[in-house]
Amino acid sequence: MTSLKPLFLSLAAALIFTSTSKAEEQIYDLVVYGDSSGAAVAAVSAKREGRSVIWLNPTSFPGGMSSSGLGATDFLGKRNTFGGIASEFYDAIAAAYGEKYVRSFEPKVGLQVFKKMISDAGVDVVYNERLDRALGKGVKMNGKKIEAITTLSGKTYRAKMFIDASYVGDLMAAAGVSHTVGREPESQYNEDMAGVRRGDTKPRLHYTQRDKDHFIKQVDPYITPGKPESGLLPKIHKIENLTNGHGDKKIQAYNYRVCLTTDPKLHIPIEKPEGYKELDHELLLRNFEAGDLRMPALIEPLSGTGSKVDWNNMHAVGSDLAGGNWEYPQASYEKRIEIEKAHQTYIRGFLWTLSNNPRVPEAIRKQASQYGLSKDEFTDNGGWPWMIYIREARRMIGDYVMTQHECEGKRRAPDPIGLGSFGMDSHCVQHFVTESGHAQNEGVIWRVPPKPYGISYRSIIPKKGECENLFSPICFSASHVAHGSMRMEPVFMVLSQSAAIAAGLALDKNTSVQDLDYPILREKLLAAKQVLNP
Repeated sequence: MTSLKPLFLSLAAALIFTSTSKAEEQIYDLVVYGDSSGAAVAAVSAKREGRSVIWLNPTSFPGGMSSSGLGATDFLGKRNTFGGIASEFYDAIAAAYGEKYVRSFEPKVGLQVFKKMISDAGVDVVYNERLDRALGKGVKMNGKKIEAITTLSGKTYRAKMFIDASYVGDLMAAAGVSHTVGREPESQYNEDMAGVRRGDTKPRLHYTQRDKDHFIKQVDPYITPGKPESGLLPKIHKIENLTNGHGDKKIQAYNYRVCLTTDPKLHIPIEKPEGYKELDHELLLRNFEAGDLRMPALIEPLSGTGSKVDWNNMHAVGSDLAGGNWEYPQASYEKRIEIEKAHQTYIRGFLWTLSNNPRVPEAIRKQASQYGLSKDEFTDNGGWPWMIYIREARRMIGDYVMTQHECEGKRRAPDPIGLGSFGMDSHCVQHFVTESGHAQNEGVIWRVPPKPYGISYRSIIPKKGECENLFSPICFSASHVAHGSMRMEPVFMVLSQSAAIAAGLALDKNTSVQDLDYPILREKLLAAKQVLNP
């Protein structure tokens, strides 16, 4: 008797091929590409409007940093500056704790809320689907419009509109949209916080939090103290003529926002990582020995049992790996993984050093040693966050660039699609050697806007004459200074929902994103409960 197995296999292969072909032949109203919280919100918004939408997520989970450790949400108490789906998200977070308002939450709760939102809306999500960034392969253009994008899996997705809601702007860049990386000089937009900002400047007009995040003691930067010929400690730079206001291609530091716990039932001890070198933490140790006895961490309690915290960088030398990320925005996927591993090794080593090295003050060792990773967070990753905290990557250059002047209320965007309110903020860009031969931080800025401000619609779309069916609500058009205020998770969600609504309108009106009539968009945004006026 002839075996039927080959026939069944052939039929199965044919069904798979037919299914794949149909998926690749379908033309969606909208493809959302990205790993951010904004990607989730954009997809949910479009689906609720009845659009055909697919979300291509380069990661294995929804929610971006709002599910991966950034539990202490940065809206400075200005909860009334955003509405729409972002507000729904934070309301659902609060409800999960039986409260009306919470600012800080466990990563697992953020994940649960996003999963429910996506499920309730019926969003089609394809996880671990990364854009093919090889030249000429990932993006197919038809004139000034994206016709289709292809991923590393070999699948092609066609749509009428696209949203790049990734933290790095890969789709935007591949579509040939104008963008930049790094810091503009002060002269470019006439911003007095722009470019290089030395920590030894007195007074620090670009930083209003006194000595927080700066060296307050004289710390020797050389491998052998007092001997420049011995070389510099890791990640310290000797830069001639380092002058405030000069621009460069460097970006502020990344870290992992680790969720730590003191609950013995959940506690995963932080071990010395493979590849640990005490020299990598010598600057930290010397800073203690010089007399800086501050705990080098911003430790914020999370809602729930009270045992968990969001551990973030603070003071002279913390969990930020300054200078370790400069290549990241435009690096290959393989190089990005290498950079992520280096950050993980550094931060695990930093936490282990704080808890165990006898050169660390006893009070700090005692406090740090209480904490460990949590067994009920990131359960498939040993309690370690899935995602590195990409504070800044590419930034689009559109016809409207948000700057310090909008943040400070000196100029108003005439076409707001959401509000910003957080301080103009940048973490350390680099450790450098001062003329006196000591370590200091550079790039740290902070100034709070006098009041919330509007964010221009044109800051999330390419220049007129460039791509006509793409939105970039995460890597938006802003100077380094303004980006530091706008780069908050609630704002990402707001801008992404506005992008999804604008995409639908552009489809209905059969127009490019650049030619969309703002008054009509404004009406739709207000109907969606977006907050547009300070």
